[in-house]
Amino acid sequence: MQTKVLTVDDSNVMRALLRSALTEKGFEVAQAVDGVDALEWLDANDVDVVITDINMPRMDGFGLIEKLRAHDRHRDRPILVLSTESSDEKKARARAAGATGWIVKPFDAEKLATAVRRVSH
Repeated sequence: MQTKVLTVDDSNVMRALLRSALTEKGFEVAQAVDGVDALEWLDANDVDVVITDINMPRMDGFGLIEKLRAHDRHRDRPILVLSTESSDEKKARARAAGATGWIVKPFDAEKLATAVRRVSH
């Protein structure tokens, strides 16, 4: 069965790069432009893994992770943070919110695919 991934990023370029890298590795990809968009999409759809940026309008990645973890349905869903940020403070904040892992942009497609496979099984 194909692993379904939701990518959440406000950058059109980054969404295109993620779609290309993940579909090439055999994943099914859905996309949202920010945390609000992602939550609305997840109300009606399901995924195996969420990959989210941190800095976005309307609702940032931290807010999205906290909202997802507050729902039983998403409590155990793997959430990977994909961000240009790499400070220990931000990583600790993401972990505290409930993030499963952290990947720094620019990402390596192979490493991203490996991380998604690792958390989705």
